[in-house]
Amino acid sequence: MNDLLKSIPEELQQKLKEKKQPGWMSPMLAKLTHDVFSDANWIFERKLDGERCLVFKKNGRVELMSRNQKELNNTYPELVKALESQKADNFIADAEIVAFDGNVTSFRKLQKRMHLKDSAEIASSKVKVYIYVFDLMYHDGFELDELKLTERKKMLRDLLDFEDPIRYTPHRNENGKEYYQEACKKHWEGLIAKKANSNYAHSRSSNWLKFKCENQQEFVIVGYTKPQGERKGFGAILIGFYKDDQLKYAGKVGTGYTDQMLEDLHAQFQEIEVEEPAVSGSKLPSKDVYWLKPKMVAEVAFTEWTSTDKLRHPRYLGLRRDKKPKEVVKEA
Repeated sequence: MNDLLKSIPEELQQKLKEKKQPGWMSPMLAKLTHDVFSDANWIFERKLDGERCLVFKKNGRVELMSRNQKELNNTYPELVKALESQKADNFIADAEIVAFDGNVTSFRKLQKRMHLKDSAEIASSKVKVYIYVFDLMYHDGFELDELKLTERKKMLRDLLDFEDPIRYTPHRNENGKEYYQEACKKHWEGLIAKKANSNYAHSRSSNWLKFKCENQQEFVIVGYTKPQGERKGFGAILIGFYKDDQLKYAGKVGTGYTDQMLEDLHAQFQEIEVEEPAVSGSKLPSKDVYWLKPKMVAEVAFTEWTSTDKLRHPRYLGLRRDKKPKEVVKEA
């Protein structure tokens, strides 16, 4: 047991699980709630609008993995380099990769980096990315799941040297309502509330809760409409979500695209076109519509749900590659 592990209280050392470092650990996921609260037994972190990432470092080699087990090393080589230069070794950490638009993390801005594949394009990109690390699940032969959250965060803070592009995710204690109001005034996506003494669960848990300032979630792209006038590519995407293993139609999203997005998405859509819709629901559009295999997931912002499970004022934010279509359900 190394010095960092020995530094935790002796009664907590009994909760450490000796284990060979695994090649994968499923991330802990938060549940959405509209009941914002303050509580002395909870901590509150800024909700970052980026790409979830697990950091695996073993024998000096770093592997960045998305939540659906896709390697991200080639996409973010500068983050890999920064983590490999750290003295800390043999650990697994939970994190989020972000880009900024001003002082606000922007998934839309990150899109300009996360889909680049050519190393020269990545090197010349003006979009700077950062990795915010917020939890530690494994270190040097021991699984840390049974330690309480605040102890894991303390170990994380001591483990890494936090210099850009590696950043520690700070938190506030107790005053969730006040912090939430501040977050929304700053145009953040929201907060993550976490029970201070909770273990790390490799699943969705009510010990982590999302307070969102804007309604925003993932939807499956099920089709698109023909463009009108001088518009390129397509007019709008048609979206849906899963309910009881059935895709339900949630409406059209016609705003939020650049000309380049319209062309790039249309090229991808043409490869997965099908004759019949994979989605069900009342009043499906039928004129100038092209249906798709339910393989692509989009992030969409909107003002509210209607009584018939359609979106009001939806706006396209970008493609998500860190979530499988079958995982997309209505967040309520």
